[in-house]
Amino acid sequence: MKDFNLREYCMKKKFTLEIANPCSENFEKMTPNSHGSFCNSCMKNVIDLSKKTNSEIAKFIVENKDKNICARLKTTQLEEEFVYTETSKMNTLKYAAVAASILLASNVVEGQEKDSVKTEISINPSNYLVGKVASNQNNLEDAVITLKGRLLEAKTNQPFNRKTFPNLTLSVNGSSERVKINSKTGDFSIPITVLDDRESLQITIQGADYYLSKTIPFNRKNVKGNVLLQDIIINKEELSKAVIMILGGLGINYVPQKKFSEI
Repeated sequence: MKDFNLREYCMKKKFTLEIANPCSENFEKMTPNSHGSFCNSCMKNVIDLSKKTNSEIAKFIVENKDKNICARLKTTQLEEEFVYTETSKMNTLKYAAVAASILLASNVVEGQEKDSVKTEISINPSNYLVGKVASNQNNLEDAVITLKGRLLEAKTNQPFNRKTFPNLTLSVNGSSERVKINSKTGDFSIPITVLDDRESLQITIQGADYYLSKTIPFNRKNVKGNVLLQDIIINKEELSKAVIMILGGLGINYVPQKKFSEI
């Protein structure tokens, strides 16, 4: 029997973000939780979008577009244009008309098939197997290990100057847990959670006026006794670019679209 497929219409929605009234509260002093960080001044959660990709932000906005969101952003993200695809719904009358046409055509075809072809199917019970169904899935398990090493400047292979770069901290894979890097030796030690198939780690280094998010390679075979010894070596120029953060009520500005695209 011929298949009849309904076509869906979708359009790409574009939007920009704004924080009309920036907040002066210190995000670092807020209490981290599973939904963000809790601000005791306004008694609400602040969502940290500064470390998310554009696609992750678009997905978050779609899932929370009817909510009052307080967020933390990089000021550069206010200059970005975000995109997500929204599927339109057929109105009831149009859907009913299309469905009726499909049903009528289906009955005609089915009637023709019944008149022209008669098929008898016999089933032999011996062809059936009974037993436990095996599922071929990858057994990926979370593992908590400790990442230890030193933060070093690439050109000198020495720790960063503690006067120029004071109070540097490290977090891994977007975790709210952040450890202070020893300003004299560059040493750090931080617990992280990884999957068996992970091939990289997302590190975030922050200071008073500095911010860097970077991917470094990860090899599970190098973990010995739940400890991974790995130095983090970066160029000073990567860390010297200050990133200004902004907090406050998040505004969504949708960009007008000209037409729908058909898929």
